[in-house]
Amino acid sequence: MSFLTKMFGGKKEAAAPTTSEAIQKLRETEEMLVKKQDFLEKKIDLEIGTAKKNAAKNKRAAIQALKRKKRYEKQLQQIDGTLSTIEMQREALESANTNTAVLTTMKNAADALKAAHKHMDVDQVHDMMDDIAEQQDVAKEISDAISNPVAFGQDIDEEELERELEELEQEELDKELLGVGETDDLPEVPSGELAPAVKPRAAKSKAEEITDDDEVMKQLKMWST
Repeated sequence: MSFLTKMFGGKKEAAAPTTSEAIQKLRETEEMLVKKQDFLEKKIDLEIGTAKKNAAKNKRAAIQALKRKKRYEKQLQQIDGTLSTIEMQREALESANTNTAVLTTMKNAADALKAAHKHMDVDQVHDMMDDIAEQQDVAKEISDAISNPVAFGQDIDEEELERELEELEQEELDKELLGVGETDDLPEVPSGELAPAVKPRAAKSKAEEITDDDEVMKQLKMWST
């Protein structure tokens, strides 16, 4: 390296291609080598035909054809090895490209998670959860207090009610055994003095009945005049 090159620097190295660019180049090279394979295979078939054609008539020409066939086969073998190497390189780059995309995605997710937890503190979260549990306990106590009846029927003796119920049941049982039921349609017993008995009228005599009729007729005549 010259002095000027050391002072001012030589030609800068070109930037390395990306994995996608390298993969594309390898695929193009593969396509070119596959086409070369097809060409060599056709040449080999052609030389075999030439050798067969000249085997009896022109031995020298036949041998030359076989020599060319051998060179073509050697080139074809080299291309096969090159294609295998290129294929392994392409697969390695594709795997690296996939890994790069996965790692990039995972890093973005990690950064997003870090940003989400930036304003969060574990101790604060525990304190918040304790507050929530405490408030839930308070809410439960309030609900229990509201649902518990206060000063409504608390002064009633349950045992006294049970005894009263047993007495009513025994009373009904006694009535059923005696066959006596309550009746509401019986006549009331009179409470005042009894009226004196009405004496039957004595039968009038025939003469008295005629006298009464005459008196009635007289009165009618007077009213008509």
